[in-house]
Amino acid sequence: MGRARLARLHGVATSYAPSPGKSVQTADDTVVAVLAALGVDASTPHAVRTALAAYEDGAGRALLPRTVVARPDRPPDLTGLPEGTVLRVETEGGGTADLGAPDPAALTRLPLGIHVLEAQTPGGRTARAPLIVAPDRVPAPPGRSHGFLVQLYSLLSRRSWGMGDLGDLADLAAWSGRALGTGFVQLNPLHAAVPGPPTDPSPYRPSSRRFPDPVHLRIEHIPEYADLAGTARLRADELAARAHTLRSEVLEGGALIDRDAVWALKREALELLWAVPLSPGRRAAYCDFLAEQGQALEDHATWCAIAERHGPDWRGWPDGLRDPRSPGTARLRHRLLDRIDFHCRLAWLTDQQLAAAQRAARDAGMAIGLVHDLAVGVHPSGADTWAQQDAFAAGMSIGAPPDAFNARGQDWGLPPWRPDALAAAGYAPYRELLRGLLRHAGALRIDHVMGLFRLWWVPEGRPPTEGAYVRYDGEAMLSVLALEAQRAGAAVIGEDLGTVEPGVRDALAARGVLGTSVLWFERDYGGGERDAAPRAEAAEAAEAADGPGAARAPEAVPDGSGRGPAGEGGAAREAAPGPGAAARILAPGEWRSGCLATVTTHDLPTTAARLTGADVALRERLGLLAGPPERERSRATYELAEWMGELVRRGLLPEGQGDEEAAVKAVHRFLLRTPARMVGVWLPDAVGDRRPQNLPGTWDEYPNWRLPIAGPDGRPHTLEELAASPRLHALMRELSDGYR
Repeated sequence: MGRARLARLHGVATSYAPSPGKSVQTADDTVVAVLAALGVDASTPHAVRTALAAYEDGAGRALLPRTVVARPDRPPDLTGLPEGTVLRVETEGGGTADLGAPDPAALTRLPLGIHVLEAQTPGGRTARAPLIVAPDRVPAPPGRSHGFLVQLYSLLSRRSWGMGDLGDLADLAAWSGRALGTGFVQLNPLHAAVPGPPTDPSPYRPSSRRFPDPVHLRIEHIPEYADLAGTARLRADELAARAHTLRSEVLEGGALIDRDAVWALKREALELLWAVPLSPGRRAAYCDFLAEQGQALEDHATWCAIAERHGPDWRGWPDGLRDPRSPGTARLRHRLLDRIDFHCRLAWLTDQQLAAAQRAARDAGMAIGLVHDLAVGVHPSGADTWAQQDAFAAGMSIGAPPDAFNARGQDWGLPPWRPDALAAAGYAPYRELLRGLLRHAGALRIDHVMGLFRLWWVPEGRPPTEGAYVRYDGEAMLSVLALEAQRAGAAVIGEDLGTVEPGVRDALAARGVLGTSVLWFERDYGGGERDAAPRAEAAEAAEAADGPGAARAPEAVPDGSGRGPAGEGGAAREAAPGPGAAARILAPGEWRSGCLATVTTHDLPTTAARLTGADVALRERLGLLAGPPERERSRATYELAEWMGELVRRGLLPEGQGDEEAAVKAVHRFLLRTPARMVGVWLPDAVGDRRPQNLPGTWDEYPNWRLPIAGPDGRPHTLEELAASPRLHALMRELSDGYR
């Protein structure tokens, strides 16, 4: 009982529900390991008693919580303060406010921001805590809009250096906003990757979520490029010629996108540009950026510089370098000042081009513009975990528990944030992360948004079946999100596919966070609470991977196809009983309005693949079907016929069945009939691409994250060809007409 109480006090669940009505107890040794990762020894009865006593003497007697949260409709609970306590606030702007006797409502009337609350009792005890005063809701999207969903690397133009870049993004935004009336472009995470070779191509397993990856830079758009002269100019021209060859191999030779080859060329070009002196105005702008980003950027650049010498896994560096604040690191930092400046410069250049892309979107009339994506975690050996070691739980990885569709559970290989460390820091790491991502965004998508409330922690060396849920302060996490989103004037979209803990979707909706609704999975699963309904084909196909969306070795993940085991509670419709037992398709009017509605995602089959059966054929070829091929084909055929019948009955397929392009239009017509605030078009769908960008459950069997956008025949399409595609324009007319 003592250990269970200790776990409860620290937010560690001692049981979980793999399916409705079933409860599984968490193993004692798992509870012990998770508590140890939180700095609590529960290994023996004596240790438990000692830890409980320490809690009572510490957090149990604390005058104030680690972080105090207030918002207009929700004052903080300060009832535990002794009578006669007086409060004082140091505001974010540098002012002070003496509140006198505790009046929680007075805290809600303070300016929005991150303040410091001080309490003093009549007996002389004092306490200080960060005070977050947040708005009730994040900003709403400005009206209804439609836009593209795209993996940037897959969007190559005739100017790309072998993969899509920020110049291509700006061009896509400028063209689609002006010519098609789109309101946004949603991207994959552009976070900095752990360098290779080979570099993990998944955008969901980054080194740092705080800074973008300079591999996305358009070299020719850097102003110093025009100033190259002499041998530097000749070398830059040689690199550009090699980039042309690399691009041609992808677009015309059937080669896969090779991130490492692209980066090798760009890195050398950037070395040349770094040697070009900045103009006075550019130098001043760079210095402002350095001052604004401060320690976080210096740490990131230092990690990059040390990784060039000692490799990208800081856990294997010499002892003196594993601590970013050690004397050894300080000495090496001094010796590597030039390399650190180089990497700081790359962060600045990337930030500038991101800003230019967002300006291009807004100048083209987009009400939202860029929608950036926040991955659920970071690589254990990357820059963020090195720089913020106290904020991450050592020896733990996040994943998903076993459920009715995946008896093995999932381990994504991503270390979790410690909720106690976040609270003690006033959520500074989280605030800084959000602020960085929202700098040049009209909206932010949060992958696995349920992680704001709880995450499944798996102790290192144990199977994911032996994990435990650890709870985060959802009120604080949402309040920080609302504060930073309001400061940026940005909407927020939560990726809430799969089974979601009861009450979570209501909490998100109450704070204005949009959900994600995928056409194929919007069904009535029995009339129960919406939170308990399975909502995704792959359970959140993303959850079958290293952090949602990223593929891992097949032995480490479930099938993830939706026709076999899936992620946490995320039963695929196709993993349900066969013909005759399907849940009812929700009518358009039954959809929630607070969502981004789309037909498919980067982890699911393209619409053309689903319509033609190419998705089943691909999984059969790779041996990924959960059952006999005949049964799987029959199930897919039945579901498709069911949907086509629904579209015909609603008058959304006047062209009749059997026409692939008409069917793609019809499913998007269906989305337009829903009240969804945002309607997203998967860009490959607009030209009939048959190939998924990511096939969860595969590693080297399929080229995840390395495919250019292509037409039905598999021939890659450049951005220029996309802009001229009759098929794309015909589809997008349906959406623009639907808003008139």
